Amino acid sequence: MISHLSGTLLFASDRFIVVDVGGVGYKVRVALDTLRTLRGVADKKVSLWTHLVVREDALDLYGFQNEAELEFFEMLISVSGIGPKGALGILNVAPVDHLKEAIAQGDASALTKVSGIGSKSAQKIVLELRDKLGGHEGTVVPTGMLREEHDAIAGLVALGFPEREAREALKDVPADIKGTSARIKYALKHLGK
Repeated sequence: MISHLSGTLLFASDRFIVVDVGGVGYKVRVALDTLRTLRGVADKKVSLWTHLVVREDALDLYGFQNEAELEFFEMLISVSGIGPKGALGILNVAPVDHLKEAIAQGDASALTKVSGIGSKSAQKIVLELRDKLGGHEGTVVPTGMLREEHDAIAGLVALGFPEREAREALKDVPADIKGTSARIKYALKHLGK
């Protein structure tokens, strides 16, 4: 099993990268956040945690910036009906911490933004992973970062931006910027470009 790669970034497309490790180019599928981070580092050293998916007709390698992303990806694909592409799509929706908090609190709506993940699949993910992430049964009351994220998305949508664009813009807001209004202001600067 290939669990880690370190090498030179040869190529980055919109869905995967190619990493040269000792003269062999590995095609690695990555999440959008990883792709954004690596886009400007062509011909530079990269290091990724990986998960190898073996199928009858292919060997697919999925790469992650850190062990937390890899662990969450593996949790997602452990849910029946969720494949590696769906799990990678879920990782594209929001930062891992936000997704874990949403699942722990039973908020399936954060997962339904992914193509191919309907409300039934999202509920199944929440049901199967909630206990692993420290969640409890009951009503969904977003708190902390999740509450700020929900409020910021709602604010940007109210200003006329599509929800997908709002989520993407909020992904780029640095973690040290706290508060809903500060996050919205930062996102608006980048949406206005």
